[in-house]
Amino acid sequence: MTVEILLVFLILLITIILFAFEVFPVDKIALFIIVSLAVLGLVKPEEAISGFSNAATITVLSLMIIAIALEDTGVIATLARFLKNLHALPLLLLLPVFMFITAGISAFISTTAVVIVFIKIITEFSKRFDIPEAKILLPISFAGILGGSCTLMGTSTNLIVNSIALDLGAEKFSFFEFSLYGLAFLGVAIVLITIASRWLPAKESVDIEEEYELENYVTSVIVTRDSELIGKRIEDTFLFNDGEISLLKLTRNGQVNNAPGRYIALNAGDKLLLMCDLENLMRLNEFKGLDIHEKVVMDDTVYDLSNKQEEKVEAEENPENIAFAELLILPGSFLIGKTLRQIRKQNVQGATPIAIRKRKNIRNTKDRLIRKDMHKIAIKPGDRLLVEFPKDDAPRLEQLENVAILREHELPAQKTSMNKWIAFTILLVTVGLAASGTLSILISSLLGVVLMLLTNCIQLSDVYHRVNWQVIFLLAGMIPLGVAMHNTGADKFITQHLLDVLSGQSNVVIIGLIFLVTMIMSGFISNNATAIIMTPIAISVAAGLSLSLKPFILSVLFGANFSFFTPVGYQTNTLVYGMGYYRFRHFLIIGGIVSLVLWILGTFMLSSLL
Repeated sequence: MTVEILLVFLILLITIILFAFEVFPVDKIALFIIVSLAVLGLVKPEEAISGFSNAATITVLSLMIIAIALEDTGVIATLARFLKNLHALPLLLLLPVFMFITAGISAFISTTAVVIVFIKIITEFSKRFDIPEAKILLPISFAGILGGSCTLMGTSTNLIVNSIALDLGAEKFSFFEFSLYGLAFLGVAIVLITIASRWLPAKESVDIEEEYELENYVTSVIVTRDSELIGKRIEDTFLFNDGEISLLKLTRNGQVNNAPGRYIALNAGDKLLLMCDLENLMRLNEFKGLDIHEKVVMDDTVYDLSNKQEEKVEAEENPENIAFAELLILPGSFLIGKTLRQIRKQNVQGATPIAIRKRKNIRNTKDRLIRKDMHKIAIKPGDRLLVEFPKDDAPRLEQLENVAILREHELPAQKTSMNKWIAFTILLVTVGLAASGTLSILISSLLGVVLMLLTNCIQLSDVYHRVNWQVIFLLAGMIPLGVAMHNTGADKFITQHLLDVLSGQSNVVIIGLIFLVTMIMSGFISNNATAIIMTPIAISVAAGLSLSLKPFILSVLFGANFSFFTPVGYQTNTLVYGMGYYRFRHFLIIGGIVSLVLWILGTFMLSSLL
């Protein structure tokens, strides 16, 4: 093993750890990879930035733009809206129908975009017809992933695998090259998930006021100078006696007490970090002497205690005109990366964030959350914000981009009906040109973007704000890593050791191992990153054993997509997990069973091609 190979493996190991534990956002990790490879001389400067001009990266970007246009014009919602007519079906029939339709749409439109729209529709659907949305959301996410695996443009993973395979001398896949395999996986998975749905949570759809239990919301309040709590010990206040409100932290004069004792007397200006449900949060908002906006009113003057500035502002609005709404933060939202303090300083359509509900991940434990100043916690996709806003400003709130308002689940269409039909026609033209082979997917998708812009189905200003640039940077960062593995011979090093292990083994064992390793990796790091790492290795193994490349490439393609057993392997699983209905075990058990069965099925189907 040379020093160069060792350095590549070290960068790869660090990358996997950063991905798995979400130490940094994926775009930062991608830049770390690019710079590390270039500084260490493992790739040439032009190779380091080659990912930005890679055909797969540009194609994925184009398809993202088309998906945004389809969502804005109401095409996706229209395709899914007739599902509301299926409420009379029993759940055992309703679920497979929902899954099949989701998969069908996801085969041609970005899976993430489709699932986001379905989250909104299903939330309204379940409340209107009293059907537990927890029984539907996870299957919908799985179905979207499976549907995206049926065509070449279904997911970015498919495009990446095809692009890398072409660069390494393999034949390119046609649009429907592996659709029969994808449909077989989809059919088996629908049956399994429908049967397993009985073990999904049966939590009924509830109003926002009823949904949140203790530990769901963490917020901070300020003790005002006219508060009746001043001078009282904590044990003598409702903060100690009310079992549904927990005092987590007290900050006084810049000094933080992470475990405030019962005998501490409260002072004016004390900042308290509290954990409670929504009902008690509303009570706190009305309690004289506590302010959840960090602003204290005295003599018609508002004192902003968080910034220690005094400013004259208008009086508070009539409490009867105040409403609460829950916002689900979606990929591409301008709120991502910002703290509550930063959001409050910006115009969020008249809404004031007052509490945050973090999505769960490996690093996000309750202890880590409550011991950090709430106003320093950055917003991530899947988080939910509780905001307060004047009831008259509800239409303005609906204008927020890449934010799902879970109290109002269907955003009004901003485009005309004509735009909708034009966008749908452009989609058909794009798919038709790519599927027929008249144009490559890259050219047909770029053509689709241009047509969307020329027909005013989308504006470039929307594109800049709403494209999930993290995915683009991820691809641009991971592709040079694959180049570095080839330049240093790291891929040959891995391949040679695999060949030593696999020599003399049956085709079933060889394909099964490649499929399994890819699937396990994709459960903990990005499926796109997994595809970039594993595709060259799979092709090298196939070449070393003098076997057909196609089954090995497909084993990576499907294995990278089938990360059902964790909520972090695929973006739609993360969003559904953030809804709060599921625990990790639901993915591990139900998703694990689906992944295991599909792995066995895929191993035998693909090995039969050898």
